[in-house]
Formats: sequence, C-alpha cells, structure tokens
Amino acid sequence: MLKKRIIPCLDIQNGRTVKGINFLDIRDAGDPIELAKRYVEEGADELVFLDITATNEKRKTLVDLVEKISREINIPFTVGGGINSMEDASAIIKAGADKVSINSAAIKRPQLITEIAKQFGSQAVVLAIDTKFENNEWHVYSNGGKIPVGLKTIDWALEGEKLGAGEILLTSMNNDGTKNGFALDITNKISQQLQIPIIASGGAGTKLHFKEVFEQTKASGALAASIFHFGEISIQILKTYLKTENILIR
Repeated sequence: MLKKRIIPCLDIQNGRTVKGINFLDIRDAGDPIELAKRYVEEGADELVFLDITATNEKRKTLVDLVEKISREINIPFTVGGGINSMEDASAIIKAGADKVSINSAAIKRPQLITEIAKQFGSQAVVLAIDTKFENNEWHVYSNGGKIPVGLKTIDWALEGEKLGAGEILLTSMNNDGTKNGFALDITNKISQQLQIPIIASGGAGTKLHFKEVFEQTKASGALAASIFHFGEISIQILKTYLKTENILIR
C-alpha cells in the first residue's frame, strides 16, 4: 500500500503566498521561500506551488521564483499556473520542478497532457481539477475556479488518466478554505475509479480531517495551505498523530 503524503501548498499572487476561502477573499500568508524552507524542516513529503492568477492575467508562471524555491528544498516539487504549452512545461522543469500541474490549458487542449507525459514521463504530469458541487453533481471549473466548462468531474478525471496524467490534484471549491473537512464523496469516487494517485485538496482544518480522508477514501496525498501557513497545525505533529492512528505515512 502506498504510504500517505502530507503536502503543503503555496498559492502565489504577486510573488507572495496568499490564501482565500472558496477561491475568494484572498489574504497574504507570507514569503514563499521562507515557507518552503520551513515545510522541508517540518517534514513535508512534497510541495505544491500554484501561481493562481497567471491564467487570468494571461502570463507565464513566475519561473525566477520557482528557481529560487527549488534551490532551497530537497523534496518533490510540483508547479502550476499559466502552463499552456510544452515550452512552458520545459521551462518550469528546467527551473527545478519535478512535476508540472496543468488545469485550464488541459481543458482547452487535452492533448497537452499526452505531450508533456511523452516528453517527461507520466509521473511529471499532475492534472489539477477544480470542482464544484451544484445541481446534485460535481462539475469542473477553469481559470482559477471562475468558469464552468460543462464537464462532469469524474468524466474529466478518467479522461485525464487515459491521456497520460500521472496524478490528479482534486480541489473542492465548496470546501476550499472552510476548514470543515475534505470533500470525501467526490474524492472517494475518483480515487476508487482511477488507478493513478489522487491528492485531496480543499477544506483541511483539523488533524481528524486528514485521518478521515485517508481512512474513507483511497487518496494517497492530502494537501493543505492556511492551517500550515498560519501555524494552526504543524506538519510534524500531524504526521505523529496519523502514525498513532495507524495510518501509513511517509
């Protein structure tokens, strides 16, 4: 059985780490390089960096910042936001990322998943899915959760796996920043139906929420932001707790 991963996420806006609620009400959360270094010291298994306004501002990911962070850390590093082409993906990997996360660009041109997977291997492609529960169904949104794209989440996840994604980063917009727990139903559905690893994202507020997502779904990783950024839970304490609850953790 895959050991579970604890993954802090740096949402980046104007070179700073920020955090919102339900993808809105963005507030500052600190310097991304300092946070990245702290998370390595605390025992994070991986780090995710998402340039959250790159797509809407029609610009590239902050390659310089990616380079600076990659020099300071020694854990797997996933970078997303504004990656629209093979060239973009290559630049990010060259800057030190182990994986690229694609979202809106993959919705527009699904073939991009296959192209990056062929060039760098499936393990380097993370399909990020922002999903919202409405009208009794989970639907996919693009452009930082601003545009509904008419895709059912489960269908898009299955398609992404077929196209060559090595992992799914599944963020529930309904749960994001609420600290009420992960979206267990959709995370469970997708993790049961796909063969590739699923990272649950959106809603972590307590140690128990991590226990629930690992016990009630087949997610292999759980991602959180504000509870780590603002020191509400330390990664070290969280991992110790999960081990005492008999959850296999890295």
